[in-house]
Amino acid sequence: MRKPRWIAASVMPLALALTIAGCGGGSEDTGSGGTTGGNTGAADADGALSAFGTEPENPLVPGNTTESGGSKVIRALFVGLTRYDPVTGESKNAVAKEIATTDSKSYKITLNSGWKFHDGTPVKAKNFVDAWNYTAYSPNGQQGASFFEQVQGYKDVHTEDPDGTAGPQKAPEPTAKEMSGLKVVDDSTFEVNLNAPFAVFPLKLGYNPFFPLPDSFFADQKAFEAKPVGNGPFKFVSRKPNAEIVLTRNDDYAGDDKAKFKDLTFKIFESNEAAYTAIVGGDLDFLDTIPPTGIAGGKYKQDLEGRNGSTPYMGNQTLTFPYYDPTYTNADLRKALSLAINRQEIVDKIFDGTRIPADGWVNPAVPGYAKGQCGDLCTYNPEKAKEYLAKSGFKGTVKLSTNADGGHKDWMTATCNSIKNALGIECLYEPIPTFAETRQKINARQMSAIFRTGWIADYPSIENFLNQLYRTGASSNDGEYTSPKLDGILARADSAPSVDEANKLYQEGERVLAEDFPVIPLWNQTAQYGWSERLDNARLSSLRELDLTSVTVKKK
Repeated sequence: MRKPRWIAASVMPLALALTIAGCGGGSEDTGSGGTTGGNTGAADADGALSAFGTEPENPLVPGNTTESGGSKVIRALFVGLTRYDPVTGESKNAVAKEIATTDSKSYKITLNSGWKFHDGTPVKAKNFVDAWNYTAYSPNGQQGASFFEQVQGYKDVHTEDPDGTAGPQKAPEPTAKEMSGLKVVDDSTFEVNLNAPFAVFPLKLGYNPFFPLPDSFFADQKAFEAKPVGNGPFKFVSRKPNAEIVLTRNDDYAGDDKAKFKDLTFKIFESNEAAYTAIVGGDLDFLDTIPPTGIAGGKYKQDLEGRNGSTPYMGNQTLTFPYYDPTYTNADLRKALSLAINRQEIVDKIFDGTRIPADGWVNPAVPGYAKGQCGDLCTYNPEKAKEYLAKSGFKGTVKLSTNADGGHKDWMTATCNSIKNALGIECLYEPIPTFAETRQKINARQMSAIFRTGWIADYPSIENFLNQLYRTGASSNDGEYTSPKLDGILARADSAPSVDEANKLYQEGERVLAEDFPVIPLWNQTAQYGWSERLDNARLSSLRELDLTSVTVKKK
């Protein structure tokens, strides 16, 4: 059974992408990182800090970690062929010495020497190939599997469930365990052959599913899950479920982006509001997401005076319909609900103007973005909403749901009220206690309510906002939307000879979403964050996480 998801990352210069796209809605005092804490004193190289975290959905395995709580930890423990500059988002070689291609179809990848896993074993070409094959092999149930669908032999190792996760049938056994398009040449070289030219492929290589795995993972997976072994700037120390994950600096790290402090603890909170109380009270060092209660009226700027920042990023907020529930099979109903949401009013009242109402399914900062893809269906219009509702024949109660621990109550309630007032029907907000529980229900196809979803670019391309979210069977197609028309357009876009030609086709594909409306676009994101008095040089990275390369802990 497949398990989809969503997550975060970025690859080309983010500041440049924002400039090109003309994206507003937040200040950028220091690149994509926004305001920083400055440098007010000597740094403690042996210092410790704590950062806000959410309970990871799954064990900390790169190919099965595609949500934000686990990704923060994974990206501290591992590094891939490339990494993303924390300020610009630019893709830079890390473990890779060279990624060479002449046709965007066949790639020769050469590794740098000197990279080791935390257990002391060297990082070899086979560690990438073995990891990629493991992730792609469908019986392993890895959420990042579909990122390898362009590799030759993917369909031999990854079979689809014929009636979806909700149906009784199971996917047939794959005919192979290894993709034919991957070949180890020697310890420092491997080759990747794709089914067709795919110009975007190199941009993917810094994302979680492409990280290497040590031999010890394959020798004893349970032992690895209890104590993950990576090759990144931090090593695993301990984990207390729903409480904390503790890491320590890897002093043998081969990268040039070493941390300037020693110990890192991700503190797990019951809610975003509880984390906000902790950082205001000095019990947390970094919070990457200020809740709406802190944003309203600019409260966080007063509570964290001189210790806060705001920056736009390539992310959006959406509401997804569970296509497997017959309640939501009518496109007129889905369009009626979109027209009934007063996005600008919610942005102004709940988010103090720090969001940008969406006009499509792709963030304006993303290369390939086309303006106005939603048409007039993302503009508040109660009269037109009522017309669509009447055509749909819907008479029931609308239900909205998300995790209660993420600071979404105010805007979800406001959205429900907007629907209720515009359409004259009942709307209920039904929270689920935790993010992990929410994701488990979504992945098990057990949602009976319209649910909150969001996306932060894994890499800066319109392709990432479409293939991973709306292609049939894609890893983060949480609502199980399917459209042969869209699938065909995306397939043509993937094999286009150039990025420009591909983007035109991706834009055509996005317009299919305006016909079907499987997801309601709400607004494009900016991030508000804060830090404690103990930190200097604290800022958000281009991945919307604490920049572990810049932050320092003050000496006492």
